[in-house]
Amino acid sequence: MSTDGGSNKKQKTEAGALRPGDHAHPDRALVVGDGAFAMAMATAMARRGSSVRVLCHTEKVRDEINSGENKTYLPGYKVHENIKGYTSIEEACEPDVQLVLLVIPTQFLRRFLCTNISKLPVGCPIVACAKGIEVGTGETPYEMMEGELPGKYHKHFAVLAGPSFAKEIMDGQPTNVVVASESREVATSVAQYVSDGSSLRAYVSDDVHGIEISGAVKNVLAIASGALDGLGFGNNARAALVCRGLAELTRLAVATGSNGRALAGLAGVGDVMLTCSSSLSRNFTVGSKLAKGMSLEEIQGGTNSVAEGVATAKSVRALATKLGVEMPICDAVYTCLYEGKPPREALAELQARPLGDESGLIAEGE
Repeated sequence: MSTDGGSNKKQKTEAGALRPGDHAHPDRALVVGDGAFAMAMATAMARRGSSVRVLCHTEKVRDEINSGENKTYLPGYKVHENIKGYTSIEEACEPDVQLVLLVIPTQFLRRFLCTNISKLPVGCPIVACAKGIEVGTGETPYEMMEGELPGKYHKHFAVLAGPSFAKEIMDGQPTNVVVASESREVATSVAQYVSDGSSLRAYVSDDVHGIEISGAVKNVLAIASGALDGLGFGNNARAALVCRGLAELTRLAVATGSNGRALAGLAGVGDVMLTCSSSLSRNFTVGSKLAKGMSLEEIQGGTNSVAEGVATAKSVRALATKLGVEMPICDAVYTCLYEGKPPREALAELQARPLGDESGLIAEGE
């Protein structure tokens, strides 16, 4: 059953109507990455009959997947019979692959692209699923793909984002995501490939900049929200954070070229609401532990998963400074992570800022 009010309505997009389609699935798909979200997306397609090859970072995880359970990143869930793990990209890229999902943390994506520049299949959608901005360059995953892969790939690029915890996808809970591309045809194909007609549903958008900036900034905001939780604050504080955080996100997205269409959608409001309100979010957990007195080193040393917001706090700050965009909440997260400022002190400084007119906040950065 659709969550938008009726299964008999035409499937719609974040930028208008889309022909219904029959949720056609790819016969063969490649998922690059072996973490929880990679496995969730692989499982969603495998359940519909696709043959899914998962390119793993280590032989250990590959063997776990092929033994029936990814104990390292997704313990407690049986691997679908249509999924097989590999460590060789040559073996994983079987003939006629129809879809490639790159589920690699942002800070490691460029290295993968450079290493495998001529090994990815040509002619099928290549979809970046990371949510971040690269430290040092300020580039998003889509921009990295454009910069590192040959021109023959470019018209097939897309990004996927939206509120989508891996465990809930694995449990078959209703989940909606959004696919953005400069090509409407590519976005539509990917949306139909990953939608299963029941629990997982994808919309399409042409706002690539908005989708990617939303995905990056929401991880930084989730750290701030987790810190509020760790300090013992409640719903009033979180609601204010979400609202003011969305204003910061909007200013940066528009400054980077967003047309604004995605910001009130799944990747913007949707994903901010999700990651700022649940301990299932790795970034939320980082903020909560930070507020309770743990150091960043201790927090990162206690997990094998990547909280993208930690590195992205650096790149968001650098990009905002370059573009002259005021982002006080994201800046406060940076100072807590990298300058040792106590979260309670950072919050006090935010609350003490000069008063402003809310109607001008998004445009003027007050």
